[in-house]
Order: sequence, then C-alpha cells, then structure tokens
Amino acid sequence: MHDIAYYLARGFDKEVAEYYVSGRKRIVSVVPNHDFTLTLHFDNGEERIYDMKPFISDDTVFKPLKDYEVFSRVYLDDSACVSWDINPEIDSNIVWSNKLDLCPDSCYIYSIPA
Repeated sequence: MHDIAYYLARGFDKEVAEYYVSGRKRIVSVVPNHDFTLTLHFDNGEERIYDMKPFISDDTVFKPLKDYEVFSRVYLDDSACVSWDINPEIDSNIVWSNKLDLCPDSCYIYSIPA
C-alpha cells in the first residue's frame, strides 16, 4: 500500500489520495431515491448518498435518466459498478452502448454519509 505522497506525486488531489490510502471500498447495494439520488451501501458498512442531479441533463450521456422509470432501474453489474440499461429489452453485455455506469471509487469519493 502507498502513502498519500505517492498519490499526490501522481497528480491525484488530496481527497482522492486519502481515499486510496484508506483502501478501496466495494458497493454492495444501491437504492434509487425519488429525488434522483442514490443510496449506496459499501462493504465497510457505510451508507452514503450520491447525488445524480448535476449529471442528468440534455447535454450529457445521462439524459435518459431524466425519466424516473429509467433512473429507478439502477443495478450493480458484475464489477460492482452502479449501472443502468437504457433499454431494458437490450442486453448491455452484447450492445455496450445501451449501458450507463459509474465508477465505484468515484461513487464513494463524491458521495456524502447518509
């Protein structure tokens, strides 16, 4: 394991460097909330809230999530990434452009304790 100086020397900001030094966390469950936030449960027992509202707009890849029905179909994929299939009738393992996902590390770093 590396120390904070190692990550800072590689261009990481302090918040991200501290996260990696403390050990990466794995998402074990995700729950959509009606206010377009996600409640995330991590393998270290923490429950955190991730706000998707800043990302859901017409000029982003997350535009389909403006429809709460689509947003509420969130799931964890095989890599424990928060994911959505834009069209639930299409297998995102075959048609990769049907899937939206979030990095688990970013979900932890940019979420707040519940």
